[in-house]
Amino acid sequence: MQSPLSKKILTIDVHTHILPENWPDLRERYGYGGFVRLEHHKPCCARMLIDNRFFREIQSNCWDPKQRIHECNHHQVDVQVLSTVPVMFCYWARPEHTLDLSMMLNDHIASVVGKYPDRFVGLGTVPMQAPKLAIQELERCIKELGMAGVQIGSHINEWNLDAPELFDFFAAAEELGAAIFVHPWDMIGREQMPKYWLPWLVGMPMESSLAICSMIFGGIFERLPKLRVAFAHGGGSFLPSIGRIQHGFEVRPDLCAVDNPVSPRHYLGKFYVDSLVHEPKMLDYIIDLMGPEHVILGSDYPFPLGEDVPGTLIKSMPYSDAIKEKLLNGAALNWLGLPKSAFAFEQNWM
Repeated sequence: MQSPLSKKILTIDVHTHILPENWPDLRERYGYGGFVRLEHHKPCCARMLIDNRFFREIQSNCWDPKQRIHECNHHQVDVQVLSTVPVMFCYWARPEHTLDLSMMLNDHIASVVGKYPDRFVGLGTVPMQAPKLAIQELERCIKELGMAGVQIGSHINEWNLDAPELFDFFAAAEELGAAIFVHPWDMIGREQMPKYWLPWLVGMPMESSLAICSMIFGGIFERLPKLRVAFAHGGGSFLPSIGRIQHGFEVRPDLCAVDNPVSPRHYLGKFYVDSLVHEPKMLDYIIDLMGPEHVILGSDYPFPLGEDVPGTLIKSMPYSDAIKEKLLNGAALNWLGLPKSAFAFEQNWM
């Protein structure tokens, strides 16, 4: 049963995915396969295919901004933060091709935001396997396209996020004031998880913990204290494992503290996680560890592992309106680096 709010609260969903309705045949464009194409096989539905192998069925709310706004109004969501579907990262491809694809995807997101600036905020994608090109496209996203930041994967091919090759990218993001959203992808151990959708149920939480531990132990947050990073799915298995991680740091500093001598617990509240945990007790737990200033509404709209009605879990909890306001917009605005006045939210939900 949803707990009614005593006042209307601006609601920002930071974890939503969007695709263009169409894009060029990438196999033909680049000369090799492995890329996603859309097959619009019936009205308002399309199949995502990789080399003619079925990946996912999507509906028009994955590409049609008017349909998204209609559903947002029905769900009482004022603003969506748009990012691409992680399978589109294509870090495995030739860097110049990933850059080209990134630019197409980013231009599309920027066009949607430009048409509906009160309802959407954009996050770009960049060719992280080539950090100089990633910085180049990051700068274009922020300076030319007016985006708030970028979404990146939980690892980059053979690099975890502490890889020295990636540090200049994070430094550039800090200097530009760009928000970073880390999303799991290309899940570790997927070969051992062929059944039961386990890469999504087991691998994704593990990927997020891998990303957070890499950034903590690698000293990224220590060296770049103004870097604003958010992790999807409540930070995955990191926060439930923080006791074990902290204990490992204390008993084996020779293995854990080789690049950063600062305790992992020190960084709780130094980054953000979204609220997509599907469990009231877990939401209580992550808020207790991180503080409500660092937990952000995220729904994974429009996909089935997401929250059916964004914000339902937060609104159902016996929190004060002040706490709910932090969860529904305050933490998001701080992470995005945006003022509340950027959104005329009183006009929405109509």
